[in-house]
Amino acid sequence: MESLLISACLMGFECKYSGGSNALDKDKLAALRTRYRLIPVCPESAGGLPTPRAPSERQGEKVTNRLGQDVTEEYRKGAETALYLARRYGCACALFKERSPSCGSGEIYDGSFSGKLVPGDGVAAEELKAAGFAVYGESEMDKLIK
Repeated sequence: MESLLISACLMGFECKYSGGSNALDKDKLAALRTRYRLIPVCPESAGGLPTPRAPSERQGEKVTNRLGQDVTEEYRKGAETALYLARRYGCACALFKERSPSCGSGEIYDGSFSGKLVPGDGVAAEELKAAGFAVYGESEMDKLIK
């Protein structure tokens, strides 16, 4: 059975910045489990950030939270942990939370905390892609279930 790196919040872990989760529909999660061994990761928590925490957004190479604090180092550390887990467990690819400053793939918030989206990747998604892993957002999950 192949392994799939997956955002822990999508599995129902309450590690979202607000303290909640972004849990997937139970049937879809069950369908993933029939095909993959799920390897959960929250790069933000793995990088040492607390839950709950101030929301953060990418601003170029930096990540800053709404309080103006630079949390780039924590995001980098979490990205390294995600890459380590993907390699350690031989993950086929990753299913990550869309628009996240760590997990977003292809589109993230612009760093102004205004809700504006721009092309780009979160820190962990960028790290995984650079290492050759495919990264999917939850809206693309059907591609992984087929």
